[in-house]
Amino acid sequence: MNPAYQKLLSCYDCMKKRIKFTPKVALVLGSGLGEYAETIQIVASLNYSDIIDFPVSTVVGHKGRFVFGYIGEVPVVIMQGRIHYYEGYDIEDVVLPIRLMKLMGAEILFLTNSAGGVNPEFVAGDFMLIRDQISSFVPSPLIGENIDSLGTRFPDMSHIYDPKLQQLIRESAQQLDICLREGVYLQFTGPNYESPAEVRMARLLGADAVGMSTAVEAIAANHMGMKICGVSFISNLGCGMTDEPLTHEQVKEAADMAAPYFKKLITLVVTSIKTI
Repeated sequence: MNPAYQKLLSCYDCMKKRIKFTPKVALVLGSGLGEYAETIQIVASLNYSDIIDFPVSTVVGHKGRFVFGYIGEVPVVIMQGRIHYYEGYDIEDVVLPIRLMKLMGAEILFLTNSAGGVNPEFVAGDFMLIRDQISSFVPSPLIGENIDSLGTRFPDMSHIYDPKLQQLIRESAQQLDICLREGVYLQFTGPNYESPAEVRMARLLGADAVGMSTAVEAIAANHMGMKICGVSFISNLGCGMTDEPLTHEQVKEAADMAAPYFKKLITLVVTSIKTI
């Protein structure tokens, strides 16, 4: 058996024995949003460290657990802390949580992150609806033997981000009077921030925002037939676009300030999903 698939099934078997819950929506919380999971109607939670063979998030501020419950009447599973490629994990481990949430029953994946803006029209504090992505700078999670029970060998990527979910996010942002940009997200490996030349390159390639997550998660979810949507918080402008050096503390502080608006947007989108 494919080792990645064997690990996935092992994690799934461990989780099934502990959690009796079927989510409809899977939500991945980016920087500054971790506390959102505490605000929902919680049914159960499970630490990553309690799941056999599951990778553990090492990023400061990420709690590293699944939270199960309801946003309104919608059953959800929330990743309170994601797994990043820069932490040293194989790319199969990075997307293992996404695949696991799909096996649990999740049909929709809502991805959030903090990102650097490379579009000169953006400003720090903006929100960006992800319409498309560039993942060429990180390994594809589909490299290697295909797991046919998860998806086809050569999945189409024409519409990674679901058009109906995109429209729902637009309408929700408008209802909340939140200014919503739209654009293309590009994933670099990290953990270093991009150089000014790399920021210029990303812009030339058509990117509007850059970060260190999300794109490979969307590829794995698309492979499995999930409907995907995503929103980036533009916590800073890319290196070289301002005179300020970038720090993780700066990014986290900006994300924390935007969190109340982000939380309102997430809640309205998820509770409205049953209408589409």
